[in-house]
Amino acid sequence: MTTDRAEATIKALRTGHDELAALVRDFTADDLARPSGALEWDISQVLSHLGSGAEIGLATLEGALEGTGNPGGEFNQSVWARWNAMSPAERAEGFLTANEALVLRYERLDAAARADLRIDLGFLPAPVDVATAGGLRLSEFTHHAWDVKVGFDPTAALAPEATELLLDQVGLLIGFVGKPAALDGRQVTLAVQVTSPDRSFGLALLDTAAITDTPAEPDAVLTAPAEWWLRVVTGRHAPHHTPATVALTGGTITLDDLRRVFPGF
Repeated sequence: MTTDRAEATIKALRTGHDELAALVRDFTADDLARPSGALEWDISQVLSHLGSGAEIGLATLEGALEGTGNPGGEFNQSVWARWNAMSPAERAEGFLTANEALVLRYERLDAAARADLRIDLGFLPAPVDVATAGGLRLSEFTHHAWDVKVGFDPTAALAPEATELLLDQVGLLIGFVGKPAALDGRQVTLAVQVTSPDRSFGLALLDTAAITDTPAEPDAVLTAPAEWWLRVVTGRHAPHHTPATVALTGGTITLDDLRRVFPGF
């Protein structure tokens, strides 16, 4: 049910915030200046992105609750400009405050709002329910939390409490972020087998990328932890961040090919 998914998503947002916040509170100036998993950002810039996104997300949620609608592009620009001008220490402190406020507002939604509220995110053709809006924030938060963690631990993984929820919605993203043209005209169908949680499905790399039913005769078979599969789709798949348990068999496509198909965004 939608309300069950909304509740699970809000719980994952809370767990993710508490875990990352515990790390951020102990960061030194040198820690905030370290490179992150996002190639063009240091740790403080990732926290700035998460903090500004939380501030915009809260204003968007309040707009839905109050009936005033999406705050609009000019508001977003003003938020980003303010966060970009912050010092690294201010970004870290601001993240702690802004993300806590967003998670707490989600937690305070009653059962009716979790089921019936529709939120205009500003970039989708129609308003969405709490489960969808929260799920999009969970995806953003979980992957950028990984960007922070991997700056200190190259073996870091996505948060397990978020992985199953994100696995269920990744099909919505595949067609936008996949670039099968990187295969230079080859068309490949893969059987994908992921673990923790265990799932099996297909990945068709044709004119576009799409999740499908598991093919009876795939060109290749990808076996990987579910969290790594999610990181593939979002471009967080460098060889030194790839677990030894990842395997791709079949000979028609390599892991490097797959990395080119999903370059990140």
